[in-house]
Amino acid sequence: MIPLNTLALIVGTCFLAGCTVGPDYHRPEVALAERYQAQPALLQRSASEPVSFAIWWESFGDPLLSQYVSDALVQNLDLAQASARMAQSRAGLGAATAALLPSGNISGQAARAFQSVETPLGQVLNSTPDYNRYGNAYETDLNAGWEIDLFGGLRRGRQAALADYQASEAGVAATRLAVAAQTADIYITLRGLQTRLDIANKQVITQQQLLEKIQLLHSKGLAPQYQVRQTEGALAQVQATIPVLKNGLDAAMNALDIMLGTPPGSHRAQLSSPGVIPQTPEITAMGTPADLLRRRPDIIVAERHLAASSARIGVAISEYYPKFSLNALLGSATAVSGDNLFTAAASQSAGVLGLRWRLFDFGRINAQIDQAKGQEAEALAAYRLSVLRATEDVENAFSALVNRRTQAFILTGGETALSSARQSTFIAFQQGTASLIDVLHNDETLLQASDARAQAQTESARAAVAAFRALGGGWQSSSSGEMTNKPG
Repeated sequence: MIPLNTLALIVGTCFLAGCTVGPDYHRPEVALAERYQAQPALLQRSASEPVSFAIWWESFGDPLLSQYVSDALVQNLDLAQASARMAQSRAGLGAATAALLPSGNISGQAARAFQSVETPLGQVLNSTPDYNRYGNAYETDLNAGWEIDLFGGLRRGRQAALADYQASEAGVAATRLAVAAQTADIYITLRGLQTRLDIANKQVITQQQLLEKIQLLHSKGLAPQYQVRQTEGALAQVQATIPVLKNGLDAAMNALDIMLGTPPGSHRAQLSSPGVIPQTPEITAMGTPADLLRRRPDIIVAERHLAASSARIGVAISEYYPKFSLNALLGSATAVSGDNLFTAAASQSAGVLGLRWRLFDFGRINAQIDQAKGQEAEALAAYRLSVLRATEDVENAFSALVNRRTQAFILTGGETALSSARQSTFIAFQQGTASLIDVLHNDETLLQASDARAQAQTESARAAVAAFRALGGGWQSSSSGEMTNKPG
């Protein structure tokens, strides 16, 4: 508890100069590496054209992908919710700002009453000659009030509301980034599944053709029964992959419709024609980990929440001190006739200097301050954790991008070699110099290589999406992230 003589000195000083209690906020320092671990590997490659981080989805060179992302940024319902939350925070900031200003209102009333003569007052009035039990009253007033923010509690409250609004503003940016990335990721996954399904269908046709040839040879006594059964089993194995791929494709199409804010099936006809997997763009100008502090909207959200919690410590501390208010009334009232209203005789006025002081409630105030400090410590830990997780996201995305792209390159070469080997083996089988086992083995290996190549290309493109998202989706710094919560 603050000693009374110390408190009196503080009050006197603040009366003379005015002050803002509580800590002034400063963005905490975070130790980060100078560059990303995978940065050298990415910088070894050069892009033919610089990538625009503001509209990074166009770097994939797929017009339909760009169209869907643009539509999602307009129609997505998660983004609509985030925008509504920002509007609520803006209203809260307006209320906190208004609390610093004087308020006023005009009131008026006209009343007519019928007096009882059985009450003590009615009996006295009834004994008066010519007493009229009906009475009229007219009044109109202009009221004004102002809480003097002598110790800065209201200003700290506005700072907290401003930081909350800035956090919600950055939250909208984070949601926009997430919507764009999820839409692109779903679209790329969808194209990857279509490619894999096309590979499986072609392999089914190849296996069916092979089965027909084996059955023809068997009917002529040139192939044993077990070769027919082996070919039938290989065909069934390939056919069994098709329902799984179709199920994943249906789920991806439905997920894409939801991202676009439309019922499932709305874009199925447009996506029915298989398309190629979008090409993985080059990312060379990725900046440094320190750039994430200005560019990642989720980090800005955490930092603004920290600023708000710091300001709320000042709000809690301000409860130690008295609250002063000024109130004034100017009006007119009459109980005779409405014609007398606004005459000199009916005028009335009042001025009030109010004082409210929780003088014997310091124990509860101490608890509120401790709670506010605990919330700030929690927000600080959340901010530092968000920075670490952001750098982790970038490192993981870069690692996946480098390795998946290398894997896709290797598998493409391997697929070409296996396709040539399969063709040579089949010709040799027709000439009687190779066995059916060799043909079936090459078919199975080629299918696996083609499917693995398609998956690697898909994952490479998805890793690029994850990298753009991890980097914050653009080089534009958010103004919210640059704001500090200073008194005033």
